[in-house]
Amino acid sequence: MLIDAPLVLAVRTLEVLFALSLAIQTLEFLRMGAATSEAGLWSWSVQRSDIPDAKFRRFLDVLFAPDMHRLNLCLRLIAAVWLALYGSSLGLVVGLFVSNVLVLIRWRGAFNGGSDFLTLVVLTGLLIAQLVGVFGDVVLGWQAGLWYITIQAITSYFMSGWVKIMRREWRSGAAMTIFLNAAIYGPLSERHLLRNRGVALLCAWAFIVWECCAPLALVSLELATVFCALAGVFHFLVFWFFGLNRFFWAWLASFPAILWCATQFQ
Repeated sequence: MLIDAPLVLAVRTLEVLFALSLAIQTLEFLRMGAATSEAGLWSWSVQRSDIPDAKFRRFLDVLFAPDMHRLNLCLRLIAAVWLALYGSSLGLVVGLFVSNVLVLIRWRGAFNGGSDFLTLVVLTGLLIAQLVGVFGDVVLGWQAGLWYITIQAITSYFMSGWVKIMRREWRSGAAMTIFLNAAIYGPLSERHLLRNRGVALLCAWAFIVWECCAPLALVSLELATVFCALAGVFHFLVFWFFGLNRFFWAWLASFPAILWCATQFQ
């Protein structure tokens, strides 16, 4: 079965955006070489104590030696560039998946929460696509991979909104002031607009409603486009106020999957 143009566009856009996200993450890790060295704040000699099995711990000692860890990151960066230029393949995706798992182990399961989650989700979606494509149908593989990424992303937005509903500080709008007081440019000035309870309440509920309505993005391409545009603005604001640039790029990589899946109901 031939892959149609919209599916090809979704796949290639996702691959390029994800490669960019992965490259940014990897470059940041490489810049942290001094902090992850034996004399650094996050040295493996300290973190290895979390591994209970002695044999596995000695195996990881080899993998997470400074030079080996740097080699893993360099190969990861090369693979990300290759992904952007030439697209994915089973060997490339398996290599990136294993490399990413090693990085997660190095950081006790997560370095940057949500962006690590989405990175693993997209990698899993790419792995599903490649495995199904190799042992079955290429089109079905990409459809399964894109749907996996979309379901995970949409569910994450929905659950985030639901958690906010359950929290009193979000329902009252107080969370907006609390979080922004701790942001890069915080605390808020006494005359800041978000210190107004009505404005803070309106903004808090705008986020709650938008996130809880995430599943509606799959109703049509138009709704998906609006949802992704709002999500892009939201993640950019998180980057701007909290410095979490990884969130912006990691979640942006999921948008092509969401947009393509939305077209399947039309």
